[in-house]
Amino acid sequence: MNGNFTPDTAQEVWRATVLTLYPAMFPGPLGEALAGRALAQRIWSLDSIDIRDYARDKHGSVDDQPFGGGPGMVMRPDVLADAIDDTLAKGATGPVIYLSPRGTPLKQARVREMAAGPGVTLICGRFEGVDERVLESRGIEELSVGDYVLSGGEIAALTVIDASVRLLPGVLGAATSLNEESFEHGLLEYPHYTRPRQFEGKDVPEVLLSGDHERIRAWRRDQAELTTRNRRADLWAGGDSDCVNTRARP
Repeated sequence: MNGNFTPDTAQEVWRATVLTLYPAMFPGPLGEALAGRALAQRIWSLDSIDIRDYARDKHGSVDDQPFGGGPGMVMRPDVLADAIDDTLAKGATGPVIYLSPRGTPLKQARVREMAAGPGVTLICGRFEGVDERVLESRGIEELSVGDYVLSGGEIAALTVIDASVRLLPGVLGAATSLNEESFEHGLLEYPHYTRPRQFEGKDVPEVLLSGDHERIRAWRRDQAELTTRNRRADLWAGGDSDCVNTRARP
C-alpha cells in the first residue's frame, strides 16, 4: 500500500486507490475490524499513492499561490494530473472522485453504486483546494461527506471506502442486516435493545419479547418512521423510491 502501485490480476477484488500527500494515513482504521479482516482476506485492496512523488522539482513542491490573490495555497494542476494519469495507466479503476465540501452530498445510494462497481479512485485535497482545470479536463466527480471543513480529504476518503467496503459480499456476517440499516430505505434505523431486560428502571418494549415476528416488524417500521420524522425532516420529506411509501400517516 504505497506509491508503487502494482495491479492485482490474480483475482477480481474491489480496489480502492487513494491519491494523497499523506499515504501513511492509510489504511488507518480501515486496517481494523470488518474492513481490516476483509482487506486481509483480499475481498478488497487498497493502494495509497503519494502525490508528492510527481513533483517537478527537487523540493517536492506540489502547491503554489493562487492567481488573483487570497489566503493559502492551491495544489498545482500539472503535478496532480501526472499523478492521476499515471495511477490510472497502472490499473487503478472505478470513478475518479475528488473529496470536496462543494461536492455532491454523499448518499447511501451512491455508496451502493460504488460498491457494486470494480472500485474507486479518490483524490485527497489539501491547502485551499486544487486547480480547477485538472478537475474539468478529466471530468472528475466531486463528493462531499458533510457540510463542514476538514484539514484534508483523507478522513473523507476513509469514510467513502468504509461505507463501500461493508457492502461487499462476504464482509458482513449477516448480509440481511444491510436491509435494515439507516438510509437503506430512506429511513433512520429503529432503536435496539439487548440484555438485561431491565436497565436503570427501564424495560425492553414488550413487543420485542412477544415472539410475534409480524408485530415486531411493524413496531420496528413504525419506530423507524417516527425517528426519521422527528430527527431528519429532510429525509422524511424526500422519501425513497426503494421502499413502500407508508408516509401518508400523520
